[in-house]
Amino acid sequence: MSKSRAEAAAGAPGILLRYLQEQNRPYSAQDVFGNLQREHGLGKAAVVKALEQLAQQGKIKEKMYGKQKIYFADQDQFDIVSDADLQSLDANIVALTAKVQSLQQSCRHMETELKELTSTLTTPEMQKEIQELKKECAGYTERLKNIKAASNHVTPEEKEQVYRERQKYCKEWRKRKRMAQEMCDAILEGYPKSKKQFFEEAGIETDEDYNVTLPDP
Repeated sequence: MSKSRAEAAAGAPGILLRYLQEQNRPYSAQDVFGNLQREHGLGKAAVVKALEQLAQQGKIKEKMYGKQKIYFADQDQFDIVSDADLQSLDANIVALTAKVQSLQQSCRHMETELKELTSTLTTPEMQKEIQELKKECAGYTERLKNIKAASNHVTPEEKEQVYRERQKYCKEWRKRKRMAQEMCDAILEGYPKSKKQFFEEAGIETDEDYNVTLPDP
């Protein structure tokens, strides 16, 4: 056993006696070990030994509960509590419980407020953001100014003319494509080979060969 573990075991009876008196409720050896081992570094064997020692000395009480021993503080050492005192304690517990609930609710509100504040830009960050937005706006303003000052604007009349010519050429394209298709279909009626072979031999190239799609009207 290491020195620190030996020191903890030597002080175990005092630690356990004080714990049982403060809690004033029944515990098994396993319960006491689980509750105190991390804080005091007590091993389970040391806890069992200390509890048995305290019981033999009459400092605590033990009782068999099924196959398990239960240990608790000697109730004779505590003052007898009257019904009035119990009622006062119950009222105090109710008041304290209400206070705890109120404090918990306040904590939740403060946590929510804290999250909102931490997610909000600080004053220096906000100032930096404003400067960047001003710089961006200035760039857009300069760009708009240059566009307005340019002399090569397309007038509505010119735009309409281009649109009409586009419609004209697309219409002609559609017409000629239909005529070519009808001619090819007529030839293929008496042609002994496939359409693909005919196109290859005649050197005919289609829009589809170049992934070209006829624009919508």
